[in-house]
Amino acid sequence: MAKEILEGVNPTRMELLQIRKRKALAVKGHELLSQKRDALVNSFFEIIKKRKEKRREMEEALREAYEKLIEAEMLLGEEKVRSISERIAREREVNAKRKNIMGVSIEEFELQNGEEPRYGFLTTNSSFDEAVRKARYAMEKIIEVASIESSIQRLGKEIEKTKRRVNALEHIFIPRILATISYIERQLEEREREDFFRRKRIKALMKKHEY
Repeated sequence: MAKEILEGVNPTRMELLQIRKRKALAVKGHELLSQKRDALVNSFFEIIKKRKEKRREMEEALREAYEKLIEAEMLLGEEKVRSISERIAREREVNAKRKNIMGVSIEEFELQNGEEPRYGFLTTNSSFDEAVRKARYAMEKIIEVASIESSIQRLGKEIEKTKRRVNALEHIFIPRILATISYIERQLEEREREDFFRRKRIKALMKKHEY
C-alpha cells in the first residue's frame, strides 16, 4: 500500500528543498514535544505521590477534629456546642496563585488567614478549643488536597493533548513528509533519465545527419 503524501505538491527541486525544511522542523518539533510529554509525566507522578501523603494528612486531621468535637459534645452537650459553633462561624476566603509547569498554568489554593474565633472561654472547655483548632488545621489540609487534585486534572489534560500531537507527528505528518520527499526524488530521477535518453537520441540523430 502506497504511503500518503502531502497534498498540492509539485515535484520540483524548489519544492523538494521546502519539504526538506518542513521535515527538519517537524523532527525538531517532535523531539521538543516528546521532551515536554516526558517532563509532564514525571511531574504528574510526583504530584500523584504527593497526593497520597496529603490525603493521609487530611484524613488524619479530620479524624482528630471529629474526635475532639465528639469529646466536647459529651462534656458540654450537643446543643451547647452547636449554639457556640453557630455564633463563631464565619466565612474564610481562599486565595489562588498560579505556577507554571512546562507551559501549563497550575493553580495553588491557600486558605486566607482570618480572625481567631471569639467566644467565652469560660463557657467552653479544652476539648472544644482543641476541636476548633484542629478543624481549622483540617480545613487547611482540605485546601491543599484540592490544589493537588486541580493540578492533576490540568496536567492530565495537557499530557493527553501533548501525546496526541506527538503521535500525529510521529505516525502521520512525518511519514507523509518522508513519502513526499521520496515521491519528488523519484519524479526528479525519472525526469533526469528521460532527459538523458532524449539528449542521447538527439545527439545520435545529429551525428547521423552529419554523414
